[in-house]
Amino acid sequence: MSGVELKEVKKSFGNAEIIHSVSLSVAAGEFVVFVGPSGCGKSTLLRLIAGLEDATAGAISIGGRDVTRVDPADRGIAMVFQSYALYPHMTVEENMGFGLRMTGTDRAVVAERVRKAAAILHLDQLLKRKPKQLSGGQRQRVAIGRAIVREPQVFLFDEPLSNLDAELRVQMRLEIAKLHKDLGATMVYVTHDQVEAMTLADKIVVLRLGRVEQVGSPLELYRDPDNVFVAGFIGSPKMNFLRAKATGRANGKVRISLPDFDGVEVPVTLKSEGPAEGAELVLGVRPEHFSPAGSVRLKTRIDVIENLGGASYAYARAGEEQPLTIELRDAGGIAEGGTIETGFDPSDAFLFDPENGARIR
Repeated sequence: MSGVELKEVKKSFGNAEIIHSVSLSVAAGEFVVFVGPSGCGKSTLLRLIAGLEDATAGAISIGGRDVTRVDPADRGIAMVFQSYALYPHMTVEENMGFGLRMTGTDRAVVAERVRKAAAILHLDQLLKRKPKQLSGGQRQRVAIGRAIVREPQVFLFDEPLSNLDAELRVQMRLEIAKLHKDLGATMVYVTHDQVEAMTLADKIVVLRLGRVEQVGSPLELYRDPDNVFVAGFIGSPKMNFLRAKATGRANGKVRISLPDFDGVEVPVTLKSEGPAEGAELVLGVRPEHFSPAGSVRLKTRIDVIENLGGASYAYARAGEEQPLTIELRDAGGIAEGGTIETGFDPSDAFLFDPENGARIR
């Protein structure tokens, strides 16, 4: 196992700077996920680690060795792509061992490594089949097996599940998580799906426009986001953002009013002095934090209800700039077009600066 270190890494294409001075540490054996919307630079950053792109500036090291200008084949990495990239005329066994055979590895060693990887990925009974005889999930397991047999220092995954249907994605997430546990290997994984990030990662790196917005464990980012972007990206459904205004201080708390909800007041405890009276703010509340027992009471008209079996979601103010999503534990007696009264606890609310999106703590 080896760690990965990035120091002030930059990447430009012509005059366009895509990666802006990223510094990051991935510990040996850690599962780190790069997450963010399309165009945020997560795949470019992964390709820089792999050596498929050259860094414009900065340094990249793997296992303590500077690999910034080292060829991809000599970096000790193995990469799994979105595309399976299997040879259609070869069997599963031949596909998994092809890379080793091309490097002149002894046939007996190749066969043993393929056998071990097939056992880990439950491909034992499929070794003589060709890719056209496999399902999408089985093909992706073959692609992962091809990486395992190389026994790399670091595994790199570039959105490996995006071609699979919803059910297979869930199954493959579990298999990749188990694979990490079994191998204890260092893994860097790219996805735009925050559910994948939350379920797989030891540590999440949230990216936007080529910059790192925040780094932390899934629960750290969920419970303590640094800004509006991270708060809205981590969590499903996304956090509600409500117009708010500071109305003063009382009993050591900052009082925040919600103009769109009859000016109801929210007493918020802050470590800092807090915003000045009259300041415009943004209050964040997650859909799952609404409860009929909440001390801050809201009354609103319901536009749409989604019944998902285990949970239901009510959507209010759908035509407004800041719509409201409320998780319902019991949707009985609540109808579209009707009015709901619910609430939340001030301790579950987040406060943000509307100008720069920064968290106010």
